[in-house]
Amino acid sequence: MRWIVATVVSTVVLVLVVFKLFEDGMTSSGYCVAQVGDRTVEVDAEQAKWASLMAAKAFERDLSPRAVTIAIATAYQESKLRNIDYGDRDSVGLFQQRPSQGWGTVEQIMDPRYSIGKFYDALVKVDGYESMEITDAAQAVQRSGFPEAYADHEADARVLASALRGYSPAALACATDPEAGTTTDLESYLDEAWGRVRVDSDPSSGQSSIVLSGEDIGVRGWALSQFLVANSTEFGISEVAFDDMRWEAGQEDPGWEPTEDASRTRITFRRG
Repeated sequence: MRWIVATVVSTVVLVLVVFKLFEDGMTSSGYCVAQVGDRTVEVDAEQAKWASLMAAKAFERDLSPRAVTIAIATAYQESKLRNIDYGDRDSVGLFQQRPSQGWGTVEQIMDPRYSIGKFYDALVKVDGYESMEITDAAQAVQRSGFPEAYADHEADARVLASALRGYSPAALACATDPEAGTTTDLESYLDEAWGRVRVDSDPSSGQSSIVLSGEDIGVRGWALSQFLVANSTEFGISEVAFDDMRWEAGQEDPGWEPTEDASRTRITFRRG
C-alpha cells in the first residue's frame, strides 16, 4: 500500500512540475532557431541563454561538443532548460540537483555557473563518457528514476551543442528585440562565462569588438558570436558580424546573411 501512495504522490508532483514548466515557458521573450543539417530546433530566450552558457563553460574547460550535448539533453529532461527553484523533493536548478545528495546548497545550485560546473565535474569522472550513449552518460551523472527519457532530447541537444560550441557556423540565429535589453554588464558576464574576454568599444560609432588570436580562431569565433546572439535579448545586442556573415535582431525569419565587411579575426557587435 505504501508504494502505491508514494507512486501517486510522485506522479502528482511530476504533473505539477510539468505544468509549472509549461507556464514559465509562455513568459519568455524572443526565440532562437538552430539548424544543423536537416534538423531545426527552436528555443526561447531563456533556454538559449542557458544552453549557450553550457557551451561556453565547456569551451573554457576544453570539453568537446559531446559533453555539451550531454549537458543540454540532461537539462532539457530535468528542467526544460530553465533555472527553476522547485522540483521533486529538494531538487532545484537546471539539472534538478539535490542539496541532500551533496550537490551544494540551494543558493549555489541556483547559480547556473555553479550547477553547470558541478555537472561537468561529475561528467568527466565517468570513464569513457564520450563514447557512451547520451542517455547512459547522463544517467551516470544524474541517477534518475527515468533514465531512458534523456534520449528523447538527444537530437535537439546535438544541434544546439554543435552551433553553440562553434562547430556549425551561422547555425543559430534569434528573433529578439534589442530595446528590451537590460543594463546588465555584458563584459563581466562574458568573463564569467568564458574566462577573460577583451571587449573594445567605440562610443562614437556604438560598435564593440572582440579580437581573436591563436589556434581554432574559427571555432572560438563562431562559439562567441553565437553566444552573443543567444544572449541578445538580455544584453540588447542588435547586430553581430563575423567571418563574412552578419546577424541582425528583429528579423521575422532569423538567420545570418553574407557581408563583405566582417573579419575572421574580429567579432563586431552593436547594442541597442
